[in-house]
Parts: sequence; structure tokens; C-alpha cells
Amino acid sequence: MASDERQLDDWLDSYLRFTSETEPPTSYHTWIGISVIAATLQRKCYLPWGRMTFYPNMYVVLVGPSGKCRKGTAMGTGAKFLKDIGIKMAAEATTREALIRELKQTEGSTVDHNGLPELHASLTIYSQELTVFLGYDNKQLISDMTDWYDCRDTWTYRTKNMGTDEITNLWVNLIGATTPELVQSALPRDAVGGGLASRIIFVYEQDKKQSVPFPFLNHEDVQLRDKLRDDLELISQIRGPFKWTEDFLDVYGSWYLEQEASPPFSNDPNFQGYVQRRANHIFKLCIILSASRDSNRIIDASIFKKAKRILDDAELKMGRTFSGYGTSRLADVTTRIMTLLANRGSANYKELLSTFYADLEEGRRTLDNILDTLVAMNYCTRHDGGDGFIYKFNPGSTSGKTFNQ
Repeated sequence: MASDERQLDDWLDSYLRFTSETEPPTSYHTWIGISVIAATLQRKCYLPWGRMTFYPNMYVVLVGPSGKCRKGTAMGTGAKFLKDIGIKMAAEATTREALIRELKQTEGSTVDHNGLPELHASLTIYSQELTVFLGYDNKQLISDMTDWYDCRDTWTYRTKNMGTDEITNLWVNLIGATTPELVQSALPRDAVGGGLASRIIFVYEQDKKQSVPFPFLNHEDVQLRDKLRDDLELISQIRGPFKWTEDFLDVYGSWYLEQEASPPFSNDPNFQGYVQRRANHIFKLCIILSASRDSNRIIDASIFKKAKRILDDAELKMGRTFSGYGTSRLADVTTRIMTLLANRGSANYKELLSTFYADLEEGRRTLDNILDTLVAMNYCTRHDGGDGFIYKFNPGSTSGKTFNQ
């Protein structure tokens, strides 16, 4: 299929233009667009890399306060495109057994780029509330999802009748959403730092981008929507190996060594496993962004630079996903106080006490301990406001840089 059959220069860029006059943050639309392309490519596309092979599946989870960031709106826009072209998606609420059965049922034959029959089981999981899908502390399903990420050629499981069965060429893509509080409910401590959490791109936002009281489509929007749908159909027909150019090897090699010497999240144990898989995420993104641009299956330096920029942007706020995931019983309320100060710039003592009183086990004593700690960390400074102390956020502190994104 020639690239000039496309109506749009780049599918993801056009998708962001289509969603620009909506309320969800641009980062949400970016990663939903990426997930949509991934869902259409399935296991039909891959990147051979020495002894490894990378596939374009991703685990993307939108994170933000309930009702504020329009996570569902962003997901719904992407899901409609997938439904329009007939991409199979798993049910939001399901048992492990039912999900495995769905995977097995998707196992079917397709034709590879050489015209030969090829078997694969490709499924996209779509869940507007990740906790509903994963359940609470569901270690078996979490273990399965961890296994599935690497797209095993053969995945063996035990059936209810104690026999075994196999799924051939498994491929699973995840599009999910949740709140910071529910991340902690869905993922047990041993899944954070490594395991499933290290395979997820957490896209964190604190609020919606803008208010749009009349979210109606004009004539140009309708035309663009139709072109997006038609081009996505063409993207779904891409199959076969992707190839890299020499300039890709140059920029990737330099980046790989630099990020190993100076990794992000170097002081955050919650992201140590993620850091080790950054290159995997980059490869997957490059496949997806190449398919977004055209159907030639070429990954060059410009694709790498775009993938790096998108990943870097997500990482700026990703650390806030687990900011309340501490062993201390005060971790959650401390994080919310930090977020309030970062968003408002300052707050007086009375306001903080009245806002968080229900979460302070020992009332003022607990609040005093938290605020003393934040001042000692240089996260904020304490000033005499005449009618009680005022606490001013310090965006230049180490912790402040995370919360000020």
C-alpha cells in the first residue's frame, strides 16, 4: 500500500487538531491517539532488534482527580474510532477466566506481508476505571498482565478442569484511567517499582485544559473526523517488520548512553523498573509514530525525536502518580497538601486546617508535623500573616519541581 493513499500527513497530529477544542488536556489526547494506533496495528507489525523483537502494544493509564480532568471524554473519543473500524476490545469488567477466553477467541489467521498465513491473538483492553478491571489486589491478573506485555510467542495457562491450554502469538494493549488514590488500591506494593507498574505509561494531569460549554462539531470537524477514520482503516492494514535508518541508529545510540548515565526518577524507587524499560517504550512509540506518518514501515531520526519528546513530556508529571504511595499513614494527606500549595502558590494555616481536618488523625498536631516537614524540605516557606502563618510554595525545591509541572 503506497503512503500517498493517506488523506492526512500524520494521523496523530491530525487527531490532536481534531480534539483541540475539547476539555481534556492535550497529553490525554496524545496518549489516547497513540493507543488507538497501537490497537489497529496489533501483532501484525513488529521491529526486529538483534535478538529481541518489539511490538506496538502499550499499557497507557490516564491519571487524575475524579471528575476534573475529563479522562472519560478523552477515552471515549478514541474508543469511537476503534469501534468504527471494528477493532476488538475486551469488556471493562470481567473475570480473569473470561478475559483469557476472549484472548483465545481472538486467535485467528491473518496474512503477513509476504502473503503467508499467520496466527496471532491480539486484544485491546479498554477500561475507564482501571480498578474495576484489575480488582483490588488481584495478584494473579496483575501477574498475567505483566507476562502479556512482552507478547510471548506461546502463553500457557491452566484451565478450570486442571488441564492446560495455549495462546499463540499473544498481544495485549491497554487503555485505562484511574485516580491517584485508586492506583494504590489496584496495584499492590510489590507491583510498584517493578512488575506491572514499570510497564505502564502513567499520564498524570491535575485539571482539564479548558472549559468548552458547546462541544459541537462544525463542518470542518466532521470532514476531519471522516478522514481520520478512513486513514485509521489504512493503518490497520499495515503488516510486517519495521526497519530503521542510519540516522535513527545515531540518535538512538547517543540517547541510550546518555539516559543510562543520567536517568530520570533517579531518587524515586517507584520508577526504578520503569527506567530500565524506557528503551522498550521508545521502540514501541517509534513503531506507532512511523505508522501514524505513513505506511512505509521506516523509523528514522525524526520519528525517534518525536517519540522522545512525547515520552519526556509524560515523564515530567509521571512522578506524581505515586506521590501518595508511601508507607507512612500520612503519605496521602501530605501529598494533597503539597498539591494544594503547588496549585495555589500559598495558603494560610486556618485554610489548611479546615480543608484537611477530617484526614488529620490528631488534628492540629498532625498538621503541624506535616508543615514542619515541608518547611524543612524547603518545599514551602513559613511567613507571619498577622492572623496566623502563611505557607508559600517553593517551586525551586527538588520536590517542588515535580509538583509544579
